[in-house]
Amino acid sequence: MPLAKKKLIVVNDKMQRGYRYYLSEPTGKDFDPEFKPKLTPQEMLELGVFGGRYLRDCRKEFPVAWFKKAKLHPLKTPGHSPKLNYFGVDASQSLAVWRKNGWIKPEDPRGWFQWYCRYYLGRRMPEEDGRQIKRWKMMKRHIAQLKHRCAPKDLSCSRKQRQALLHWAYDSRKI
Repeated sequence: MPLAKKKLIVVNDKMQRGYRYYLSEPTGKDFDPEFKPKLTPQEMLELGVFGGRYLRDCRKEFPVAWFKKAKLHPLKTPGHSPKLNYFGVDASQSLAVWRKNGWIKPEDPRGWFQWYCRYYLGRRMPEEDGRQIKRWKMMKRHIAQLKHRCAPKDLSCSRKQRQALLHWAYDSRKI
């Protein structure tokens, strides 16, 4: 059921100044029928994703609960900490690579995970949502590869691929 009144969010952080968007759907609900993530943003942050680098300077935009148990790299320290990732490996590409490949759009300069966090909260942008959901669905090939290559729930098998799947809200611990 749509919200009675859309809520305005104004973003002012290191990567966006004065960016505005509205939440038009209830948090965690009314997703596109083709988009069925297995992990919430909060669960992803608690498990350890992106070397703890994501959302460190923009916590005001998101629910406080998302950060209570989040594994985050120290804000004043450059880089990221792969050891914070659930599988303890680096499974990320640089922001420069993301930009070069056209994966970054001005609305979400931090990429897919930022889009997912905002989508989860209730922001809807049909064209961008469709693009990101298509990218999310493309990660299913990695699930097929894990099932072919690894014994069920053998978390020591293909740790980098499993971490990459966590980055895309697929719970690779259960594959």
